[in-house]
Amino acid sequence: MKLFYLVFFLYLSIFSFTLFPQNIIIKSLQAYKNNDQTKLPILLINKKNHDKITIEFDVKANYQPNLIAVFRFCDRNWKPYNNLFLANFGKDRGYKFNTTILPNTVEEANYHYKGIFPTKRDFVSFPFSGNWRFYITNYSDTSLVYAAGKFYVVYTDVNLNSSITEDQIEDTDIFPTELRNVFNVTTKFNLPSDFFSGYVNEVRIIENHKINYPYIINRNYNTLKRQYYWDANRKFAFTARDIQPGNEYRQLNFMDVNRFNSKDVSAQYDGMEYSRFFEQGESDLNGGEILKKFNNRYATYLNVNFSLRTPEDSYGDIYLVGAFNNWKIQKSFLMNKDSDLYTLTVDLKRGIYDYQYVNAIENNKGEINYDWLVLEGNSWDTTNEYHIFLYYNEPDLGGYDRIIGYSLIKSR
Repeated sequence: MKLFYLVFFLYLSIFSFTLFPQNIIIKSLQAYKNNDQTKLPILLINKKNHDKITIEFDVKANYQPNLIAVFRFCDRNWKPYNNLFLANFGKDRGYKFNTTILPNTVEEANYHYKGIFPTKRDFVSFPFSGNWRFYITNYSDTSLVYAAGKFYVVYTDVNLNSSITEDQIEDTDIFPTELRNVFNVTTKFNLPSDFFSGYVNEVRIIENHKINYPYIINRNYNTLKRQYYWDANRKFAFTARDIQPGNEYRQLNFMDVNRFNSKDVSAQYDGMEYSRFFEQGESDLNGGEILKKFNNRYATYLNVNFSLRTPEDSYGDIYLVGAFNNWKIQKSFLMNKDSDLYTLTVDLKRGIYDYQYVNAIENNKGEINYDWLVLEGNSWDTTNEYHIFLYYNEPDLGGYDRIIGYSLIKSR
């Protein structure tokens, strides 16, 4: 009889979990190349390189969920293809996450997941060169998406010769004059005979980790700032002018548990922050982050209070952006305003994060422009990484956006 009740209880538990799925919260999601948390997830695949993507996150749940990663190939604007030839069925799901119970000192999460893809035993592959997305889903119901991320897979077919030069915007009305400081990025290449010149599409430049805000040079639109050259044969050149370098990022560093030993902390040890327009920042992670090792008892979550005082009470809306929100301007990171004081409290895992403040300005047409420099500064002394991707309109398999060239250059 006891055995019967035990079996009945287990059956009822499983039935209840299936019928009433639990609330699952993904926290501190990271996607990076190989084993370096600071690296943008760009997988270079050729005879010498076989890069992998590491996906890592914490989970808040009542019991350990069975989570998998679903991979989808996308166009250059990150929209997944609805094309059977590009679906990669059978090799589009990663099941092999290493799961660990977090220390009981971590109140905001219970489990830690880490997976490295592609793997032969997991039968995951990325056969197409271009933009990819991953979705953290439920094993039994992939329509339940708990989190998502972006990464690149690059099969380098074309050698890009990229360069960066310092310049100044010619408009003399710009004030302060520091805003005139810019970089010009030029990419030249000779197209191999395997490709058709007419299918070369555009070059996109990603500054540091700002995947959502690319600089685009399209061959169909020649302007003063975005220039394209073709010799009508196989020589190409794409130039992005007037890229303002900005400043080194501000940085959080809560690794020292003796210095930051309470649940509620200030983003900076001194508390208040101010404009850095005329102050050159210190070396940063180029937009990256480093989190405390998940199995460390001090890898806890902190209530981080950001406090910014602007030079005057006329700055409108200000957003907090950084490695903790993938450098994306979001309503949930809009700061609270009280005269010239802006504040926001964010739940962050103990670690090191690059971040900055962005000013939102509405023009006379009701359009919102985002100023990344007015509170941060703009200097040629800033060290940035520029990831350069060459896109090609691949006609095979129904057509898709294919990356055929990639290069990385740094300012300074």
